[in-house]
Amino acid sequence: MKKMVSIVTAFLVLFLLIFSINVYADALGSVDVTVDKETVHPGETVKINISFGQDLGAYTVDVAYDNNLLEYVSAEGGTPNDNGTRVRVVFYDSTGGTSPRSSMSVTFRAKEGITTSNPTDLSVTAEGLANPDASVSYDDIAVPIDKSIIVEPIYVDYDIALKVSGDVIKNEEKDMQIVISSSMGKNYEHTRIIGEVTSNTEGTAKLLATDEQSLDHDILQSGWGDAAGDPIGGVDVAKKLDVRGLFSEAGEYAITLKLIDRDNSDAEIAKETFNVTVKEEASVVGPEEENPSETIPEENETVNNENNITNSTQNTLENEEQPTTLPKTGNTIYFALVSIIGILIIAYVSIKKEEE
Repeated sequence: MKKMVSIVTAFLVLFLLIFSINVYADALGSVDVTVDKETVHPGETVKINISFGQDLGAYTVDVAYDNNLLEYVSAEGGTPNDNGTRVRVVFYDSTGGTSPRSSMSVTFRAKEGITTSNPTDLSVTAEGLANPDASVSYDDIAVPIDKSIIVEPIYVDYDIALKVSGDVIKNEEKDMQIVISSSMGKNYEHTRIIGEVTSNTEGTAKLLATDEQSLDHDILQSGWGDAAGDPIGGVDVAKKLDVRGLFSEAGEYAITLKLIDRDNSDAEIAKETFNVTVKEEASVVGPEEENPSETIPEENETVNNENNITNSTQNTLENEEQPTTLPKTGNTIYFALVSIIGILIIAYVSIKKEEE
């Protein structure tokens, strides 16, 4: 009896040992899941590939996704079925093992209209795994294998503008406006505006902005915004800030404005430099430079003014065309001689006619 118990016990131990070996051998330990891109923009596709590490004759693979961000496009490596949040791909080698598969894939497309960055996962599980002739079954992949991607729009860099109209005069506050804009701005939770200035003069410059408590802040000294930073981002961003420029000396000033990310060690998001020309105060206009008062002249005054203009013109012409010698006038000795000779000739002709 004891011998029989020993034999049965030995068979049980051998059976358990063989069973343990089979369980270990039947586990798929080399499943590899990859994506062809980690960032996907609206309208672009992303493909998730599952490699089993060996040929399989059967499998059922589920790929779960966020239908707020992605939509199913196609699958390769089996018969797909999409329920809106999960794509199930079923494969069975009907040839009995002559056409196994070692991999499969599912393709998704990022939806249009996304305006923010959205981290998300593609999660893979599987069951019904078997070798090519279905003689060996493998463990299910019950714990999801996740691959992370980011679905986000194509962002446009932020632009900083400093707007001012008219002359900037020293020691006079000048209304200006800072505008930060982007047609599709990346989202930042905590940003601030800071500035700095250089000049070819020894003058000082200020860019003053007034907060909700009516307190002035010099952007060139302390920046602008909550100490922790303000959010920015989205479609058609146009963040405007009214400021007042004040410059102590005339000359050229270079003002640099930056948008910084407080969550990333104050890294620069955008930066622009603006050249500002500051002029002296308006000079006092002398009497000879003042515009004459507009009065309606009397009729005689108008005629006199016209005469003055005409006379002035004539005098100018005479001065320009005056001859170098004056013409001679009056009777001369030559005129008297000619007259006497003429009279003698007339007398001679008259005497001749009487003689005849």
